[in-house]
Amino acid sequence: MLAVVQKPYIELSINGEGAKEAVEWLARKFRMQVISDKNSGVENTVSIEETAFYREMEVNRIGNLLEGARLKAGMSQKQLAAAANIRQTMVSEFETGKRRITATMARRLAEALHIRPERLM
Repeated sequence: MLAVVQKPYIELSINGEGAKEAVEWLARKFRMQVISDKNSGVENTVSIEETAFYREMEVNRIGNLLEGARLKAGMSQKQLAAAANIRQTMVSEFETGKRRITATMARRLAEALHIRPERLM
């Protein structure tokens, strides 16, 4: 079963005994959308591109990638800003799509996050 938790944007795949119960528990905690459930007996697979989740993510793809990398690194916007020697408001503007990330800035942010700069371009 493939489910997408719409906020805070988590994609997960759950298989095996108890998968249905786990998804039901998640659905009580988060707004989510099941994209595929091969065990239901009904073919309800949808292309990820057809989901509202995907369309929303694509609007600000680079900002979402930056936010995801920052969260994965366990950093706050303030911590990332300090590591990249920029203002916290700039990090916020990059993540929300209010400011574009230049190649130079992508390299600085990537270095601070210990990722490849290509992930932010």
